[in-house]
Amino acid sequence: MIRIDRDNPGRADVQELLNEHLADMFATSPAESVHALDSDALSGPAITFWTAREDSEVLGCGALKLLAPGGAGIRQGEIKSMRTAAHARGRGVGTLLLKHIVAEARRSGYGRLYLETGSQEFFAPARRLYQRHGFSICPPFGDYGEDPNSVYMTLALDPIRP
Repeated sequence: MIRIDRDNPGRADVQELLNEHLADMFATSPAESVHALDSDALSGPAITFWTAREDSEVLGCGALKLLAPGGAGIRQGEIKSMRTAAHARGRGVGTLLLKHIVAEARRSGYGRLYLETGSQEFFAPARRLYQRHGFSICPPFGDYGEDPNSVYMTLALDPIRP
């Protein structure tokens, strides 16, 4: 059974997955277009980080970064560092992580999520995943600017309020 739990991005097996992620990002995009975070950045106070594991084996990871509130004080977040380990692809790990992050964002009162992914063919499966789950293409957000190597996406949420 695959479990998704908050985790420490500094764990050795997680760092290995994140290093693989960063290596792929730099292999497919120019350095100035790589926005993936390393384990130190993912440990920041504005970021919640999760891993998907089966038994103790890490299958994937993803994070939610709190962005500055938008209009009317609506809480906004950015999905970061979504990654499925190569040996676990095709098992629905990305879908499980994405659903978990979206549900956690709703529970935490977020009204909108954003993400940045690559425009290259390598990232087509990720773009399809996000679109299947309601994300649509949007202009750059936050500190991002126009970049032909990036695709920006957003999803409006109806937060669950206690």
